[in-house]
This record gives sequence, C-alpha cells and structure tokens, in this order.
Amino acid sequence: MIQNRHILDEFYRKLNAEEKLSYEEALAIYEALHREAVSLGAISHDNIWDGFEVDLRIAGAINMVGL
Repeated sequence: MIQNRHILDEFYRKLNAEEKLSYEEALAIYEALHREAVSLGAISHDNIWDGFEVDLRIAGAINMVGL
C-alpha cells in the first residue's frame, strides 16, 4: 500500500528525467516485448485487450518493486 504518494510521485519524476529514452528506443523495446509475449502465448492477435486490466495491475505492481 502506498503510504506517501508525494514521495512516490517524486521518485517517478526523477526516474523519468534520468532515463531519457528516445521514441525510437522506447518503440524498439515495446516491439521486442510484444513479440516475446506473442511467442510465449501470453497474448494473441485475436483480442489483445482481453484481460488488459489485470495486465495493467500486474505491470504496476512490478514497477513498484523496481524490476
């Protein structure tokens, strides 16, 4: 549970400022992750939005851990 939202917001602001990925780099990472997810069967092209809410919550939890 988030106890101090201001500290978390400051952390994310600093993280975003330090990462400095270009659009092309971010897109390449996204495309590689998408190909991997499709190859593993985690998602399909049939209906990519099925279970999106759950995936979003999982991604948020992973980001909180710092992986």
